[in-house]
Amino acid sequence: MPSAESTQASVHEADPVRPTKEDEVAAAGSELIGGPLGRRALLGTSWWTPVRVVALVAIGMFALGLVQKFPCYNGAWFFGASSQYTKACYSDIPHLYQGRGFADGLVPYFDKLTGDMPYLEYPVLTGVFMEVAAWLTPGSGSIQDQEQWYWMVNAGLLMVCAAVIAVCVARTHARRPWDGLLVALAPAFALTATINWDLLAVALTAAAMLMWSRGRSLAFGVLLGLATAAKLYPILLLGPLLLLCWRAGKWRDFGKALAGAAVAWIVVNLPVMFFAWDGWSQFYRFSHDRGVDFGSFWLILARKSANPLTTDTVNNLATALMVLCCVGIAVLTMMAPRRPRFAQLAFLIVAAFILTNKVYSPQYVLWLVPLAALARPKWRDFLIWQAGEVAYFLGIWLYLAYTTSGDAHKGLPEDGYYWAIGVHLLGTLYLCAVIVRDILLPERDPVRRAGDDDPSGGVLDGAEDVFALGSAAHPPRHAAHFDGPQVEWGSGGRAPSTEGSL
Repeated sequence: MPSAESTQASVHEADPVRPTKEDEVAAAGSELIGGPLGRRALLGTSWWTPVRVVALVAIGMFALGLVQKFPCYNGAWFFGASSQYTKACYSDIPHLYQGRGFADGLVPYFDKLTGDMPYLEYPVLTGVFMEVAAWLTPGSGSIQDQEQWYWMVNAGLLMVCAAVIAVCVARTHARRPWDGLLVALAPAFALTATINWDLLAVALTAAAMLMWSRGRSLAFGVLLGLATAAKLYPILLLGPLLLLCWRAGKWRDFGKALAGAAVAWIVVNLPVMFFAWDGWSQFYRFSHDRGVDFGSFWLILARKSANPLTTDTVNNLATALMVLCCVGIAVLTMMAPRRPRFAQLAFLIVAAFILTNKVYSPQYVLWLVPLAALARPKWRDFLIWQAGEVAYFLGIWLYLAYTTSGDAHKGLPEDGYYWAIGVHLLGTLYLCAVIVRDILLPERDPVRRAGDDDPSGGVLDGAEDVFALGSAAHPPRHAAHFDGPQVEWGSGGRAPSTEGSL
């Protein structure tokens, strides 16, 4: 006799959501490949499953991003102060091969570096990733040849991460595999994928989200702990998860997730902490001591002010703003008419960190892309936000071209760069506002309009509330009415669809 889990999975597999039916932008875009899928189309009869298509598209877009870096690969990284900026193909990877001692065989965190940075300023798991890439890099030839190889080796490893991210997003919402195309086709994703090593943490976070959606709390925690050992931002996801588990009474599952994350992080970090404390702590010292930098609204305030704030003051104010955002998200979670989806809150908490932080590197958009695809799978809003991120991507490189080209002033002047920062901030705020609206008005949420409750929520999906505040403490069975299948609290069943879908 099939289990309830397999029965529910089979319902999902038989009734996937067809984006060309519910999304006008997706329907218009499908005209490039013959138009929307008809209701009599035969599904599940081809090797080209949605997840495989998403993975191949992600690899193809990643390859286009590599082509975009080609002008730098053949010289701009090595010759001329501003050409890597005017061609918008900058990457940290080749520069740090020699700058962080990999070319000389130095061991990250243990061997001290020459110059302004005494030790590698990245978390431990990212440092391991960088070191493994250095081992795979041929040590013969000129330093330029080695740096080119180092970038190519890293690009190959990061391409695997990109494919993992796209597949995880496609599989997290079982009935919505085509939402993975939002990640695969995101222009900012392709443009920033090989600037730095952020894709490692993003891939681990996406895999953690997939595990949580499958009800595997411990695996989620382990993967999230590993992601935090590669980049600090994934730890933020535990905050929204705590609130959701509180509202649903799922304390046991949260405890397993928290324990898994703590143990995984400690296992990775403890050896380096014990044997090379100064090298291990460099990332945290650098993050604290770093002044106001590119991409943040703090930079505009500092440049426009006659008496700029000190770094300590900015740290305190940024922390206070982040705490206020966390309080706002907590109130929203507990008072929303219907318990928010995990992906919605995950996006909001990471976006809040990005918006209030004292620096915004262009590759930080990678943190948000998979969360945005899960939180608001609507092409129009996603592309509006992506347009702002592409504008910022171009803006920062053109501004750096302007500042490094001397009297030639090739690129974007300072005020133009401030406009690029503003476009990035407004685009992110816009997507945050739309997601908050979806939480307050669940009938506007594309995922819930399709008949799901919280497909990325795992044990939270369809669970009854045990604690809430305000009007949410005494809701009707459905707080919001809308046309389409309804989901009853506490039930795993979905209303059957009347026609086939993709």
